Order: sequence, then C-alpha cells, then structure tokens
Amino acid sequence: MNLILLGAPGAGKGTQAEAISAKLGIPQISTGNMLREAVKNGTELGLRAKAAMDSGDLVSDEIVIGILKDRIAEPDAANGFILDGFPRTVAQAEALDSMGVRIDTVLEVYVPDERICARMSGRRVCEGCGASYHIEYKPTTEPGICDKCGCKTVQRADDSPETVLSRLEVYKEKTAPLKDYYAQTGKLVTVTGQEEVADTTKLVFEALGIAD
Repeated sequence: MNLILLGAPGAGKGTQAEAISAKLGIPQISTGNMLREAVKNGTELGLRAKAAMDSGDLVSDEIVIGILKDRIAEPDAANGFILDGFPRTVAQAEALDSMGVRIDTVLEVYVPDERICARMSGRRVCEGCGASYHIEYKPTTEPGICDKCGCKTVQRADDSPETVLSRLEVYKEKTAPLKDYYAQTGKLVTVTGQEEVADTTKLVFEALGIAD
C-alpha cells in the first residue's frame, strides 16, 4: 500500500504514520530525512540538492521526486510506503503522477483548529534536557519544573497561539487545493482525530481496511 498522509501541524499524523508503519511493515518516508540522507550519501541527486540548499534556494520538485523514486526503489519499500510531508502543493502532486509514482490512498487526519491550538499552546519543553510535557495532558509534578532534571520548562516560540494560528492558515492555503485534487481521483479518505491516540489509530486502520 502506497500512502500519502495529510494533516495540519499538531494533528498527530506523525504518530499515526508510525502506527501504520508498524502494522504494515512499510517505511515512513519523511521528505526532510530523505533529502539529508541523499546529501550524506553523495548521490548525484543528493549533490544537486546540496548545491541548491547551499545557495539558499529551494530544492526543485524534480530533484525531490527523483530522490523519492530512488528511496522507494529500496528493498524496505517493496510492499509500500508512507509519504509524510510530500506533496505539499498540487504542482508537486502532478509532478509525482507524471513521474509514475503510484499512490493508492491519501489519508487526512483532521482535527479542528481550536483543538490543535489547545494541544500545541499547552506544550512545554525542558530547557535543560529537552523533555516534553503538556500543561493538561502530561503536566510536570511541580508546575514549570522538569520532573527529570529540575530545570525550567518553557513554551517554544512556534507553539504560541499566534504562531500556531499562522501555521494553520498557511497549511490550509496550500493543502486545501491538494485535498480537492486527490478527492477528484477518489483517493482521499478523512479521519477525525480523537482525544485518545488509540481511538484515532482504530479509525485510521478501519479507513485503510487494515483493522484486525
């Protein structure tokens, strides 16, 4: 099964990608990780990507999809893969199609904006050891103090309510057309994220037809 996962920042799609990967034994392919690996390995496309990044340019869709095709040709992707973070635009989806990359299902994990804001604005990170907490779902024993090392916990700048709302707007602007694109092909399925991760996973497995 070849999958694309869509979901706003904080919707929990990364967690669901891990669950699908474990269930089906197929790799979760992150565009960022894939690019870094190609650069590290010094492949022809990796060198072209490095040249673009070093000069401050965006890596072209042609290079990214070329690296993707190399990645999904590896043995661990023989039975399928999960794309996380690509495509982000209709142009990238069209390029993916034109280069012959077959996609079976596009799964969207949908969570309302207000719940995402509550989730993300409640996150706290330890300044010392980097441990993650949440003021509602995973609070520290002593408010503002890390349970592990005793350092102060802080809110990251990109988890502030204003920044979260801005990131959601950007996501909607770029991804809404992408959802329409895949809806027209009949490949889009949407699952609403639940309060409990296990409940969302159950819905995801049912939507993909892989429930026990």
